[in-house]
Amino acid sequence: MNNKEEAMKKHYEWRGKIEVVSRAPVKNKEQLSLAYTPGVAEPCLAIQADYEKSFELTRRWNLVAVITDGSAVLGLGDIGPEAGMPVMEGKCALFKEFADVDAFPLCLRTKDVDELVRTIYLLSGSFGGINLEDISAPRCFEIERRLKELCDIPVFHDDQHGTAVITGAALLNALRLVDKKIEEIRCVISGAGAAGIAITKHLLKLGAQHIMLCNRSGIVCEGAEGLNPACVEISKVTNREKMRGTLADAMRGADVFIGVSAPGIVTEDMVRSMAEDAIVFPMSNPVPEVDPAVAKKAGARIIGTGRSDYPNQINNVEAFPGIFRGALDVRASDINDDMKMAASLAIASLVSEEELCEDYILPPAFDERIGKTVAQAVAQAARKSGVARI
Repeated sequence: MNNKEEAMKKHYEWRGKIEVVSRAPVKNKEQLSLAYTPGVAEPCLAIQADYEKSFELTRRWNLVAVITDGSAVLGLGDIGPEAGMPVMEGKCALFKEFADVDAFPLCLRTKDVDELVRTIYLLSGSFGGINLEDISAPRCFEIERRLKELCDIPVFHDDQHGTAVITGAALLNALRLVDKKIEEIRCVISGAGAAGIAITKHLLKLGAQHIMLCNRSGIVCEGAEGLNPACVEISKVTNREKMRGTLADAMRGADVFIGVSAPGIVTEDMVRSMAEDAIVFPMSNPVPEVDPAVAKKAGARIIGTGRSDYPNQINNVEAFPGIFRGALDVRASDINDDMKMAASLAIASLVSEEELCEDYILPPAFDERIGKTVAQAVAQAARKSGVARI
C-alpha cells in the first residue's frame, strides 16, 4: 500500500483527527450543579464584571482557532472550505502534539474579505489566538492586517510567518557554516505570494540588505507595471539597484536562493551561476524548484527543501506551535516582529557548532526541545516589546 492509499485508509479509520474531551466530570448531581447550572452562573458573572477573567475561568487561554476559506490549500489550490478540513484538523493535531495548544478548525464558506474579517472578529472572543491558514494572496495580507487592528488576541497567518520564521532559522545556521554575514549576502526569493513576501520582510528584519524578489514576470522592481499592492509595497525595500530581468538574471552571482513558487523552474546552469558556497532552499512542495541532486551537482554547498525525504527539511511545524505557546502563556495581544525574530534565533540555537554541517542546519522536527525553547524566547520577546498582558 502506498502513502496515498494508507492516508485514505487512516482517515476513514480516524473519522477526524481531533475530538472534544471534557475536563469537568459530570457523573452525578453535585458535579452537574458545579459544571453547569446553577454553579456556572458565578464564573459568568465574574467575566461580565471583568473581561480578563474569560482567560482564567474558561479554556480560552489555551484555545486557538485554525481558520481557512479553502482558497489555497497546501499544493492543491482553491478546493473549498470543506475539502480543506482534513488539513485544518491536521494543523490542530500538530498544535496539540508539539505545544499542548488546543486548536479548533473553522472552514468558512466565503472568499469575501469583508465577510471573512467580520466573521472571524465576531467569534474571536471564544479564543486566545487566531491562526489563519491556506488563504490565497493577496487577500490574506488585507485580512490579517484588518484583523490585527480589530482583535485583542494574536492573529497569525502561518503560511506567511511560520514559513518565514523557519526559513530565517535555516538561513542563519547555513550562513554560520559558510561564514557569510546576512548583511552582506545577495539573496533571491522566487515567489511573491504570501510566503515569499513574508520571508522577504522577515529576512530584512534579521539584517539582510540585498534581496531580490521574483514573480512570474521576473524580478520585482519598483515602478514596474502590473504589480499588486503587496508587491508595490515590497518593491520599495528590495532590489534597490532596480534591476530588471528574469529569475536566471537575478540568480547570477547570488549567495542564496529561496524558492516558494513552482516546481522545476530552476536549472542546473542557474545554480551554477551563483556565488561560491551557494545556499539553495527550493521549498516548493511536493516537487521543489530544483532537484537537490541537481543543485548539489551544480555546486550548491547547502540545500534545504520542504520535504522530509531530503536532509534539512524546512518545516513550519518547528515554528508555529512554540510561537503560539509563548504568546498564550503571556496572554499576548499580538505576535509581532520581535517575537518572530526571537523564534528564528531560538530554533537556530538548537544546532550546536559541533553538530552544524551541510546536512544538519536545523534540529529535527521531533526534537522535544523546540516547542519549549521557542515558547520561552517568544514569551520573553513579548514582554520586552510590551504586548504581554501577564
